[in-house]
Amino acid sequence: MAIALDFSAVVSEWPLLVKGVAWTLGLTAVSAVLGGLIGVSCAWLRLHARSWISGIVSAYVEAIRNTPFIVQLFFIFFGLPAAGVKLTPETASVFAMSINLGAYATEIVRAGLQATPLGQIDAAKALGLSQLQMFRLVVLPPALAKVWPALVSQLIIVMLGSAVCGQISTEELSYAANLIQSRNFRAFESFIIAASIYLMLAISLRRTLMWFGPRFLFGRGLAHG
Repeated sequence: MAIALDFSAVVSEWPLLVKGVAWTLGLTAVSAVLGGLIGVSCAWLRLHARSWISGIVSAYVEAIRNTPFIVQLFFIFFGLPAAGVKLTPETASVFAMSINLGAYATEIVRAGLQATPLGQIDAAKALGLSQLQMFRLVVLPPALAKVWPALVSQLIIVMLGSAVCGQISTEELSYAANLIQSRNFRAFESFIIAASIYLMLAISLRRTLMWFGPRFLFGRGLAHG
């Protein structure tokens, strides 16, 4: 039996798709900033903080990396209200995506920091730089340059994982596709279009970040060094 496809029934709902893409990109952008900050901070703490602080960070990293993202999301959205903390779907999604990215980014950045040549650190000390200046100007940029492709890949994984956030009514792309198919019963077409949009977003985001990083975060020369 031939399947009669009708993509026009889905495309006609383009405002919902546009809104879903906007939410997906917005969630990803905010989570990238917060998760990146968490990752850099926790990576530094794992290497330089007291053992008990490093142990707490290690426990956080292991807990997040060894549990499903959807369980983390449900715990934040459905579990925290039992402790008196009630979050909107959007806030819970950003929170879950940020702590998830932060845990993976911690290990990625830590690997880059550990690869920093000791000669660079000794030279920075000889110049009289403070610990913060040394980390921000000497240690972090080359570390980011080494691990940038891995960080970009992890961010894309988090962006694609945002599709789960539709389960708590965050109006991202998968939520929009599900809403459209519930209206016109064109599930196959709806999710084919959604998958195609996710593919384009992932490719575009990777290319944008691979262009952005060397120019604005750690310098073109370091990216090839």
